[in-house]
Amino acid sequence: MRVLAAMSGGVDSSVAAALLADQGHQVVGATMKLWGGPSDSGCCSVSDVDDARRVCHQLGIDHHVFNFSEDFERHVVGPYVDAHRTGLTPNPCIECNRHIKFDRFLDRALQLGFDAVATGHHARVEARPDGAAALVRGRDGAKDQSYVLSMLGQAQLRRLLLPVGEMTKAEVRAEATRRGLRTAAKPDSQDVCFITASAGRTAFLGDRIELHPGLLVEAATGATAGTVEAIELVTVGQRRGIGAGPDGRRHYALSVDPGAGRVTVGPLEELMTDVVEVGPWTWTAGPVAPDTPASAQLSAQFSAPLSAQLSAHGRPLAARLESEGRRVRLAQPTRRVAAGQTVALYAGDEVLGSAVAV
Repeated sequence: MRVLAAMSGGVDSSVAAALLADQGHQVVGATMKLWGGPSDSGCCSVSDVDDARRVCHQLGIDHHVFNFSEDFERHVVGPYVDAHRTGLTPNPCIECNRHIKFDRFLDRALQLGFDAVATGHHARVEARPDGAAALVRGRDGAKDQSYVLSMLGQAQLRRLLLPVGEMTKAEVRAEATRRGLRTAAKPDSQDVCFITASAGRTAFLGDRIELHPGLLVEAATGATAGTVEAIELVTVGQRRGIGAGPDGRRHYALSVDPGAGRVTVGPLEELMTDVVEVGPWTWTAGPVAPDTPASAQLSAQFSAPLSAQLSAHGRPLAARLESEGRRVRLAQPTRRVAAGQTVALYAGDEVLGSAVAV
């Protein structure tokens, strides 16, 4: 099989390419040039491209660089900025997977005659009894990345190889060390690649949009409780900079309204909820039957109970779908999910699909 391996310059993609080459596949490595600005997060830098190139040389496979920077700006960076402008909390890594790695990159691979693409994500693709490709959590629960792939459908999953999904992170590093790969001890990338740790969101967004002060308003009384310097930087659930109520209890951001210049705040119990309103679902195996309640259909199809994961590192919570799939009802209250964040639905370890909180 001809496989185009996405090489980030990290240890996971390095080992993924090595394992595929060992299996006899015709592997070619390719690094995506996405962000041309400063980066200190451990990806998207010149040194990362060089690491990927050198690993490919060690493995004896070709290496290419694809410049998708315009697509990245249009589908990831631009929407990230617009989301903050309108009071949403974006998830740029998921949007990068949706629009770049498993759209633009996959299309390029198919145009070049490759049969499949591979990445270093800690997740698995398995065959269902009905023949569909199932997206399943990685073996290493602490490093599982199925959540950030939860928007994929059959068109992508049938062309996707995830060689390190059966390994723990420790096993990946040990394998890289055994092979003498230069990325063996390289730290994992952190946070958003185009936001530097030194400057942060404030500097990045401040260069692209005007930041406005906002009022903090008590949810219970409507009284003004303080101000924030930039309402575009506040997200639902935020505690830093929100202060405390008249009784001294710490407050949290309950909702953000940039148009009105207002952040509604309140104590932790007012942040807790067992309901998440969501937009349209993307199902990994295709759409659910329109005339059957989605939750009932999915529960009947899978023996494992349904659960929802609300963030990349969040724990799954027992859940069901209501209002024709427009609402996720959780079995226990949790912190409110900010609009713009992804909700992934699981049956056991299998990803069923995802939707964006509204």
